[in-house]
Order: sequence, then structure tokens, then C-alpha cells
Amino acid sequence: MTTTLPVPLPARVLLLGSGELGKEVVIALQRYGCTVIACDSYRNAPAMQVADESRVFDMSDPQALREVLDNVDVDLIVPEVEAIATDELSAYEERGVRVVPNAFAVQATMDRQRIRNLAASLPGVRTSAFRFARSEAELAAALDEVGYPAFVKPTMSSSGHGQSRVTGPEQAASAWAHAEEDARATTGVVIVEEGVDFDYEITLLTVRSWDAASGSVTTSFCAPIGHRQEGGDYVESWQPMAMSESALEGARQMAKAVTDALAEAGNGPCLGIFGVEFFVKGDDVWFSELSPRPHDTGMVTMVTQAQSEFELHARAILGLPVSTAQSTPGASAVIKSTSAVDVPVYNGVARALETADLVRLFGKPVSRAGRRVGVVATTASTPKEARVIARRAAAGITIDDASAPSA
Repeated sequence: MTTTLPVPLPARVLLLGSGELGKEVVIALQRYGCTVIACDSYRNAPAMQVADESRVFDMSDPQALREVLDNVDVDLIVPEVEAIATDELSAYEERGVRVVPNAFAVQATMDRQRIRNLAASLPGVRTSAFRFARSEAELAAALDEVGYPAFVKPTMSSSGHGQSRVTGPEQAASAWAHAEEDARATTGVVIVEEGVDFDYEITLLTVRSWDAASGSVTTSFCAPIGHRQEGGDYVESWQPMAMSESALEGARQMAKAVTDALAEAGNGPCLGIFGVEFFVKGDDVWFSELSPRPHDTGMVTMVTQAQSEFELHARAILGLPVSTAQSTPGASAVIKSTSAVDVPVYNGVARALETADLVRLFGKPVSRAGRRVGVVATTASTPKEARVIARRAAAGITIDDASAPSA
């Protein structure tokens, strides 16, 4: 496949997935004159609210995706979620439409089985012990092999959906059921991961961009982002995460090795941002997961970097120059709904902005209990100070239901 870089502007982009991260990507792309068609399974998704056009359909349905692809004329296909009929993307890539970063990378990273096997096969890339299971009986056997505690996850999911921490064999049945019921897409396979004894987790935003001077792809890294999760879903992140030079260099080498492997196995230049997650203990680093797009923990870059992860992704996929330089320490904290709300009304935003630099309300049309509906981000002299400010500001934002009858 021949690729012209930088991409001739204005370009037409098909965005597959229209969540809060996609919304920021749409805005970044539109600043370069791009026309964006946002797709998702429900109407008025966050990215659709700012896109030029939208489509509503089941992206995991091959026929439905094929019909949309056949009826749009686009230069780039940009996936933003896991549940996509990725085989269809390969077919359109062969016709000359560039998939971001490439169809193979999308297929591999949206399936934990493929990406973990790929990473574990690369020299110098360290992963935790893992097994795959296709039944409750296989899961019980895999848990015995890996040992306890362990994590059971669907092979196609994100944000903690379907994930369980298992401390004994009596929990195997419930872990299997939870993975089946709560996965983003059902594959019939779960991954069992060793419970690594780590000090902290990081996201290393890794950018593959086009260097016009050398006429080749170059890899650069943002400062490491520390993050804290609850139930497998991020609740706060901060940048930079303090870590040893040895650990940071190890993470960079592994991130480059995995992203290079995705590029070599696929077509095209494989440009864009990758959210690469690691476990860290002292100088020891383990590869955990990889997303071929902006990462939820990277929302902190909207205040810490001159070019946020969304700007970096837009520039990289268009073949434009990027800069991963960090400008100031900062932190983010999520706003979650505590109950199901049909017509959400947000209170406390003004008070939050008295101390924080940024509040983003994602505009999700319906809020359910535990759903991430916004984020607060702020800068400070240290990440520790920023975390305190961000958490307090986020906690002060409450949600009422405008459709509820008055007392």
C-alpha cells in the first residue's frame, strides 16, 4: 500500500467508536480541516456531538460495518474501541484505505490473546506468567498453573469490564461467568494473568510519527504517567511518574519493540499514539497491555503537555511533526456517576474550576452507576500536590437527574 505523507489536507476520516477519547480526537483532527464521520452503537455519543457526520450501527457486525465502509469515501479509518469486526478492516486496507495504525495492529491489540503472545515472543520483552482458557474447567487448570492471586480477564475488553481478581480455586466459576457476561465482546476465551507484586503501574504514551527530514518513521515517548485503578478502571493519573532511569529505559525499549513488531507485521507506516501499560517494581518492568490509540490515563496530558495525547495522535496519523515535551507536572481524577441518571445535571463545576485547571464533561446522554462521565485535571508544582487538588475538585462535582420528580 502506497502512503503519501503528510496526508493531503483536508482529509476524510472514519472514526469507529465515539467515546470521550474519540471526541477529543475529532476536535484535534478538525483543526487541520479534516471531515470526521463518527460511528458508534448508540445515538448522540460524545464524539458524534462534534463530528461532521455520524453513523449508528453495531461495529462488531461484519455486514453492518461492510455496508458503512462501502458507502463512505474516506482517507483514514481510525478505530477507537475494541468491539469491531477487524477482519473487515483488513479487506479495506488491501483496497488502499489506510487503517490507523494498521489493520494488523488493530486486530492484535484488541485481542489480549494475540497481543500477549506477540509481546512474550519478542526478545527483551518481559511479561507476567499467563495462560488462556476456553471453558470453566480450563480456567480452573490455568489458575492452578499460574498460581494465586491471579487476574481473569476477557480477551476482548477494556476499562476493567469482565475482570476478576481470584485468590482461590473456589472463585473460578464466578470469574468465568463475570468474564462471559461483562466483556466488551464475547470471544469464548479468557486470559489468566499472574498477580505480579509491583510497586506501581504506568502508561508510557509511545508515538510513531513521520520524520520528513529522514523520510522515515521515528518513535518518541511522553513522560511516564502513573495511575491508580479501581476494579480495573482508572480513577486518577499523574505525570510524571517518578521512576528509576533503568526502569524507564526498560519500558521504552519494550514499548518500541512491541510497536515495531506491530508495524513490521502490518501494512503502511503504522503511525499514531500507543498507550503502553507496564507494571514496575524497583528497576524491574513487566509489559501489561497496549492500546493503539489515546489512553484514558493520558487525559492528564491536556494540562501537562503543549501537545496533548489527542493532538499527538492527530498529528502523527496525518504525518505532521510532533513534540512529546512535558511542560508542567499535573494530575487528573475522574468524575463517576453513583447511580443511573436519565437526564444528568452537573453541580459544582464552578467550584471545581476555582482550584483545578480543567473540567471535561463528556456529554454521555445517559449515566449509569459507576460510569465515567467526566474528568478534572490540574497542574501544580509536584504531581503529589496536583493529585490532591484534582481528587478534591472531582469529588465536589455531583450529578442530579433532571427527569426525576421534584420532592
